[in-house]
Amino acid sequence: MRLEGKVAVITGGGNGLGRATACRFAHEGAKVVVADIVDDLGQETVQLVTEEGGAASFVHCDAVSTSDNHAMAAHALDTYGAIDVLVTAAGVSHAGYKSGDQEASVKWFAKRVDYFENPANELLDLDLDDFRQVMAINLDGTLLAAQACVPAMIESGSGGAIVTIASIAAKHPDAGPIPYVCSKSAVWMLTKKLARVLGRSGIRVNAIGPGFIDTHMTKMIDLIPEERLTQFYANIPMGRKGVPDEIANTALFLASDEASYFTGEILHPDGGFFTE
Repeated sequence: MRLEGKVAVITGGGNGLGRATACRFAHEGAKVVVADIVDDLGQETVQLVTEEGGAASFVHCDAVSTSDNHAMAAHALDTYGAIDVLVTAAGVSHAGYKSGDQEASVKWFAKRVDYFENPANELLDLDLDDFRQVMAINLDGTLLAAQACVPAMIESGSGGAIVTIASIAAKHPDAGPIPYVCSKSAVWMLTKKLARVLGRSGIRVNAIGPGFIDTHMTKMIDLIPEERLTQFYANIPMGRKGVPDEIANTALFLASDEASYFTGEILHPDGGFFTE
């Protein structure tokens, strides 16, 4: 019960890492606000939590909407009376990504296979609007969620914890397409800056930089040609993708008092990817 009595807001809580984190936090005693742009998925997460005896509620939130983010924070305060933890799990791997829409992701990934042989085309084919969309959701969404939730943490006088979801792509340019790696490296820098400016308010801000985790976002990796797929897994010393619970466990540590002297850090649950 490491989060007993705490209220946690989780953006992107309808699926993948966000859902796993919501369930893990609730199991540890937190009251959870699940925020997502896909209402059905968000409600499913709430149902999963409540079926296990936890407390959770859903609020619709478009990550790039200032008003939605402030409504999310207001919902948390109106429903549970506080905001102690914020996890910004809302994010996309590419423009047009929709959680659970495997068909669209497979079509997108099929185009990327060409870049293995013609890497310059990744730049030449890049659409500026697509770049801006990924940056907006991944980076702006993180900033807006923090702006909406931090005032309640400061007003409480007891501080709080923010956990951002970056990626190994925050440090490694080959871990995703151009918009994704740029957005995640920016999330990592934003995390460090927020840690600097919020430290005196008692708010700890840390990032998780997951490796390749088995979610809807990474299913298409298995479509890589066999020779390259073997090479892909060879770059991960543990030889496998991670699972969402492994990221949720990392978020739990960073959100709990066990990480009371951690701020401005990034932890990489990545199967050893960065040992190279």
